[in-house]
Amino acid sequence: MVFVIREVYDLGNNNDLLREKVTKNMAENLAMLRTKLDLTQEQLANLIGVSRHTIMQVENKKAKLSWSNFLSLLLIFTKNSETDRLLNILEIYTDELNNELKLR
Repeated sequence: MVFVIREVYDLGNNNDLLREKVTKNMAENLAMLRTKLDLTQEQLANLIGVSRHTIMQVENKKAKLSWSNFLSLLLIFTKNSETDRLLNILEIYTDELNNELKLR
């Protein structure tokens, strides 16, 4: 029984590490991905329901990208073939994340 509990705990840690990795990768590439869609910070902010200041803070590495904002951005960037391809290359939308989310 203890082994089963530990296994579930380890899985939770792996999910946390995965989330941290992909949100960091998204934050580091957010400005480039946004410009590929020809969007301003204001336009992207409006699409995901945050302020321009939030987008600016994430792009300038002054704030962390939240998981909920990451998911919103992921939905936007997967709808464009060029940014969707880049999500894989930049290790933002990985097979591992896909297995966790089951979106594709």
